[in-house]
Amino acid sequence: MGTVRIPLPCSSFIEDCQAEERRVGDLTGRRALIAGGTRGIGAAIAEQLTDAGARVVVSARRRGDGNQAGHFIAADLFTPQGPSQLVADALAHLGEIDVLVDNAASQTRVPNGVLAMTDDDWLADLNGSLMSAVRLDRAVLPGMIAAGGGVIVHIGSGAARLPQPTALAYAAAKAALAAYSKGLANEVGRHNVRVNLVSPGVIETSALRARLQSLADESGTDLETARDQFLRNFPVPLGRLGTADDVASLVRFLVSPAASYLTGTDHVIDGGLLPTL
Repeated sequence: MGTVRIPLPCSSFIEDCQAEERRVGDLTGRRALIAGGTRGIGAAIAEQLTDAGARVVVSARRRGDGNQAGHFIAADLFTPQGPSQLVADALAHLGEIDVLVDNAASQTRVPNGVLAMTDDDWLADLNGSLMSAVRLDRAVLPGMIAAGGGVIVHIGSGAARLPQPTALAYAAAKAALAAYSKGLANEVGRHNVRVNLVSPGVIETSALRARLQSLADESGTDLETARDQFLRNFPVPLGRLGTADDVASLVRFLVSPAASYLTGTDHVIDGGLLPTL
């Protein structure tokens, strides 16, 4: 995968334009930890940051399939000690952490809706989609502050604004993550630590493709027909599902020097699906 080239306004001198574009794409020397980085959106982020020159550590409970960008560390982020142990292991490999991308999450789907959800269902999603981020940040922030700065990106969800009744605990946890991200950005900005949220809409990951294939099998159709039906139910103005690379390109920009004045913001990337401003 080549360097993402983002056209930017600059002077008429072509060398100035080229220098500015290099500044956006170049992460040489950066050291990044990507939690939940072995598949889907996380794997795409790891690949793009590695391609941009960053040294990358990725974590998950299990190693992903195929060629994995970055150095893999097994970690269970849904335990109280898991995030701090991961950060310690990542620091042992990287020396310092300049960039943290938190893509860990838990989503409990309950077909019968909120009245069928137990306390355990709620606590699982709050723990996996909110507290895992809080614990990771708590472990990584002292080093970033001591080093004079850093970047944290939390991966949220469009579900925080468009909650579905079958996954309400997940939506609530991601909404809480948005509030937490804003508050954290306000607190650590004076230390030159930037915190942003990226909220994907419907992204065609392997998990979504499996879900679409299951729907196709149930209705006796094929994957393409199931995808078209899904888009009729969730009409995306751009007319397609998002890709993991779409999200990864945004994250790559947010952790780059070109985004040095961006913090405390929620970047919705959903092809226009969200019907409000």
